[in-house]
Amino acid sequence: MNPKPNGPDRADTVRGVTDGPARGDHVFADERQARIAEHVSVRGRARIGELAEIFGVTEPTIRKDLSALQEQGLLKRTHGGALAIHPNADRELTGRQTANPTAKEAIARACLGLLRDGDSVFLDSGTTVAALARALAEDTRGLRLSVLTSSLGVALSLADVREIDCVLLGGQVRRVDGSLVGPLALENMQRFTFSAAFLGVSGFSEVGVSVGSLAEAAIKEAVIERARRVVVPMDQTKVGATDFARVCALDEVDVVVMDVATPAVRELCAAYDIELVTAGA
Repeated sequence: MNPKPNGPDRADTVRGVTDGPARGDHVFADERQARIAEHVSVRGRARIGELAEIFGVTEPTIRKDLSALQEQGLLKRTHGGALAIHPNADRELTGRQTANPTAKEAIARACLGLLRDGDSVFLDSGTTVAALARALAEDTRGLRLSVLTSSLGVALSLADVREIDCVLLGGQVRRVDGSLVGPLALENMQRFTFSAAFLGVSGFSEVGVSVGSLAEAAIKEAVIERARRVVVPMDQTKVGATDFARVCALDEVDVVVMDVATPAVRELCAAYDIELVTAGA
């Protein structure tokens, strides 16, 4: 897949989100701080100079804002700016399956609309992609698909669906989520190309797409290299999070499918030419 051009300067891309009355006046301090918290949460990090330019206030004012937001537990102050605070995303699969089930089902239904008859599809590990597999098993909408998956759960969901030719990648099984990784999986991946790849992620921020393990990231990187279109289905809890292993930059993502999206998320996707699909959960 050919990467898209790099996104424009960050200070320019977020002005549409932060324009408005929240400028230097004291009366708007609470509103400005709320917007700063959202900006840092969506982007994953921000520098003091960048925030001062965006919000039209001095750097000392931004430092006071960041200190106030840190006291509220909304971000973490750093020497030159701030980092988003997010919980550890690489939990056991059973714990993740029970989180945001309604949102994941809505996202899965929205993903079905991105598929075309005859597509060759990669379905990754992750609970949101597993929801997509279950939705396909219930109703393929008349589509005939060739599916490669690195997830034992996805393979079981699709094993008896007549319209789908499902192939399991092979490799070493990760106990945490039942996904297949390792040298054998990477070697097998070289046999395939995809019309579309649906990737599960645990972090999506300006830093890029990230997951909880290097082995998992390596599989996703190999998929991206062999896919014409990269789709990231995720609920809003992943936005702004940065997990242990970086998979790719945002300019390698073609489509994001979410349950809901804030203006800041829309601006971030627009900055990197990412099509944003909201499921309306």
